[in-house]
Amino acid sequence: MALPYQWQMRVNRWKQIFGGMLGGGGEKRPKLCPACGALVGIHATRCHECGTSTQFSLAALSKGLSEFFGGHAPVTVVLLIANVLMFGLSMLGSIHAGQGSGLSLLWSMDGITLYRLGSSNPFAFFVEHQWWRVITASFLHGGLLHIGMNMLVLLDIGPILEELYGSARYLFVYILTGSTGFALSVYTHHNSVGASAALMGLIGAMIAVTTKRSGAAIQAMRSRLISWVVSIFAIGFLMGGLIDNWGHFGGLAGGFLLGKILADRQPMNARERTSAYALGWLAAGVAIASFVLMFMHYGDALPGTR
Repeated sequence: MALPYQWQMRVNRWKQIFGGMLGGGGEKRPKLCPACGALVGIHATRCHECGTSTQFSLAALSKGLSEFFGGHAPVTVVLLIANVLMFGLSMLGSIHAGQGSGLSLLWSMDGITLYRLGSSNPFAFFVEHQWWRVITASFLHGGLLHIGMNMLVLLDIGPILEELYGSARYLFVYILTGSTGFALSVYTHHNSVGASAALMGLIGAMIAVTTKRSGAAIQAMRSRLISWVVSIFAIGFLMGGLIDNWGHFGGLAGGFLLGKILADRQPMNARERTSAYALGWLAAGVAIASFVLMFMHYGDALPGTR
């Protein structure tokens, strides 16, 4: 029996996404290089323009996933979905623990649930060597207001950086700056969660980009970004221990450094594209491994109960 039309379209889309990774399925017609878009022959195993493999290509998989998850800013969409899913798990855990009812969900979550889901914690990091917490903590939030504000910022500045760097390098910047922020946080003995360390990394990268360019519009953007940073740190000082300024500073510094190092444009040739895809898939692999480790240790005994 034939599949419904909607499912036929989905199956075709999945074939396009994952078929290119192993040579484009069984199509017997010329195809486009997934990296540079050049027309290549039916039996070609490598693009004659940029040298990208058509038999096993991370470029093909990356391009397919980009189209599947929203086209212009696919990584931003994936990060948004991941944060919302983790918030959903946190909320369910908090409700099950009897601490997530009514308006309390606006500003609080069950601490034990957040710990099990991978919040930043100095004891777990230094004593139990759970390094993956500096990554998983970026996808956890302490309430609806917390995730709401952070996701608005992500949707505001994320697509700008993703278009500037390309999706692969953008993901690398996001994951690395989030982890540098939480690494500094645990080093200064803070327990915290939130995407703000990574978001500060994106802001730091944007500030670094503006220092490489001139013009009135660029200067105005840099002034607004610096004012934004000053305001965030001022609020952090005024609210005492409720906001982790050390985590913010670590993300900001990491983003600024990467913004100085990385070329502020998308990859332009085969070598640059290969390097960019390698960075992106490295970041994705580390993030996935971190979540796997988090779920593997989810049922571990809590500190002080062993």
